[in-house]
Amino acid sequence: MWTLLLSAASIFFLRLTDVSLGALRISMLFRGRRTLAALFGFVEALIWLAAASLVLGKLESPIQYIAYAAGFASGTVLGSTIERWLAIGNTLVRVVTPATAPSVGSRLRSEGYYVTTVNAEGRDGDVSVSLSVVPRRMARKLLKQIQQISPESFITFEETTPIRLVTASAASVRK
Repeated sequence: MWTLLLSAASIFFLRLTDVSLGALRISMLFRGRRTLAALFGFVEALIWLAAASLVLGKLESPIQYIAYAAGFASGTVLGSTIERWLAIGNTLVRVVTPATAPSVGSRLRSEGYYVTTVNAEGRDGDVSVSLSVVPRRMARKLLKQIQQISPESFITFEETTPIRLVTASAASVRK
């Protein structure tokens, strides 16, 4: 009985680990970190093989199946929690305010943020749209600052994908 429970616990923790690594691997791929994603994938595959061999070696015991599934579910939650905690990458912050509201862009610039402001027309009249790309770690802090400056603002956050910029001379086509 103890052997069976130890086996189930091993399966659970192996799956918890490999699925968490899988979530991080996908996040790294999305953010353009291919080498790190490949390393996570390698370790993930090794751990998965160990867990699968434990389950397949005990086909008569449903406890291993339950441990396998519970480890998968828990790994999904843990992996997404770790990814959110690491907050790797950047996010685009878009702030839409009525033209009559305090200037979010100039206030954020005075606090050291890089902000682009565009005048636009909204459903109810003229608006100001302020855009800034910030590290994901700073998003919550920035949100609080914006809400203090202009509580009536409409604020959205978008994940960004890194793109390497190329100089005009390097991008020109040779004839």
